[in-house]
Amino acid sequence: MATTKTSTVHDLYPEIVEWRRDFHQHAESGWVEFRTASLVASRLEEWGYEVKAGKEVVDEESRMGVPSESFLKEQEERALAQGADPKWLPYLSGGFTGVVGLLDTGKPGPTVGLRFDMDALDLKESSDASHVPVKEGFQSRNHNMMHACGHDAHTSIGLGLAKLLSENKNELTGKVKFIFQPAEEGVRGAKSMVAAGVVDDVDVFFASHIGVGIPLGQIVSGANGFLSTTKINVDYTGKAAHAGSNPEDGKNALLAASAAVLNLYGISRHSAGQSRINVGVFEAGTGRNIIPSSAHLKVETRGETTEINQYILKQALNIIYGAASMHDVEVKTDVVGEAKTSDSSPELKVYVEETVKDIEGVDSVISDSPFGSGSEDATYMLERVKDLGGYATYLIFGTTLAAGHHHEKFDIDESAMKIAVSSLEKLVSHVEKFTLK
Repeated sequence: MATTKTSTVHDLYPEIVEWRRDFHQHAESGWVEFRTASLVASRLEEWGYEVKAGKEVVDEESRMGVPSESFLKEQEERALAQGADPKWLPYLSGGFTGVVGLLDTGKPGPTVGLRFDMDALDLKESSDASHVPVKEGFQSRNHNMMHACGHDAHTSIGLGLAKLLSENKNELTGKVKFIFQPAEEGVRGAKSMVAAGVVDDVDVFFASHIGVGIPLGQIVSGANGFLSTTKINVDYTGKAAHAGSNPEDGKNALLAASAAVLNLYGISRHSAGQSRINVGVFEAGTGRNIIPSSAHLKVETRGETTEINQYILKQALNIIYGAASMHDVEVKTDVVGEAKTSDSSPELKVYVEETVKDIEGVDSVISDSPFGSGSEDATYMLERVKDLGGYATYLIFGTTLAAGHHHEKFDIDESAMKIAVSSLEKLVSHVEKFTLK
């Protein structure tokens, strides 16, 4: 009886690179990943996955930092013109751009969850002739959207793994759940997928990232040290007046915002661990001779623990509202992003280290490599899985970078994707060795 030959990672690698370059060329920022998500859903369905998308996997009330309706509509039309799958686009309409694919082997075993983020940054990509995406013809076509953090690679790694596992379904047990998440940048998307219950049945959970300062050939079995964070938009509203003839009739929103900014940086640090405060955007006023009636701030707080972040956030809000009172203007705050602190499960890290050390291209697997001072909203998923009695870890696959993350010349060594797919395939295929310990 003839048997169908299944693909290997080596066989699929050219296709994975092709996917990555296509997603890079059609970069889509948070909540408008219409083309990316529709193609992901279409491929998962083609490979035999049970696919859910949109409001089935994204809780509307838990979304943060969602763009305006007009921008969502404009981007949906743009995505359709660029080849989005028309079958899946209606599910994603309105910015519900999450996708989940489930592979049920029909045999007893654990449910393994894997999360892959899809969004790009609000950044204009370099047009320098030395930049590889320019030289190779896959520079981003979309205005002020660029994959400068590797999420194009993450999505392609997820698709490559999904295709391999679907072809080897008979050799697996339990269930495998692929979670393609929107809006990681600004830590806006994971909370809404957790609220929709997408990880509630997961026993073993893997999130991952490429790069972040780890060299090609090295794998981190489980990153720790994510900072809890809150992202806030602040809008002050005062009253305009002529700055020369009747300034006393105005209510100066710029002064209120300025007072807030200066005092935010004066918040006392916390003795229990790292804390951060930053004002990344300050916009105010309309003209030289007009008392500014409006001011807008984009603020973030961070803490080594959720408690430290809450301390910084409370102090920040006191200052923000106090500045409004001091200058007799109105103020509105809006939380547009959040993430928790989280550590990887030690037991799962050991399993990772034992399982991937002999993967082709892997030079070393290290355990304790802190994430630095960054934040990640996959922490919502890690913590939910652990709270329900499961195990979760956040892997890092090293790669050589052309420039740092969030830089206009960011680019990766694509061979890191082959290492990532090979590693995740082995981790999923042998997960019973971990769960039966």
